[in-house]
Amino acid sequence: MSTDERRGSLRRMLRRLTASEAEIEAQELLRESAEHGGMPARQCCRGQLVAVSGRLRTVVYTPRTNQPTLEADLYDGSDVVTLVWLGRRHIAGIEPGRHLTARGRVAIRGDRKVIYNPYYELEPPK
Repeated sequence: MSTDERRGSLRRMLRRLTASEAEIEAQELLRESAEHGGMPARQCCRGQLVAVSGRLRTVVYTPRTNQPTLEADLYDGSDVVTLVWLGRRHIAGIEPGRHLTARGRVAIRGDRKVIYNPYYELEPPK
């Protein structure tokens, strides 16, 4: 092992020791997202067809007068993408803490990235 390799491994070890729990979790989510073929959410742009993979943070049913919606925030370690299913009150398996991969076209609502009626694949529970 060369001197540069030892320095690099020492830096990685020190980074892991000094990182917060949230930073370590974000790194793990980014790694898992890449393994599932997901694009980092921070790189998603309006109008782009993407596949994002991560963990659902929140799931909220929003009763609206015209059309009910089910909204879920998907976090992949880099950013959040809000998944919105129009006309749905509940979807089996869509619950906080669940890992999934979602595919669709990114829209911007306010300052948030949104995918309406995404195709999704639930990951098996760990």
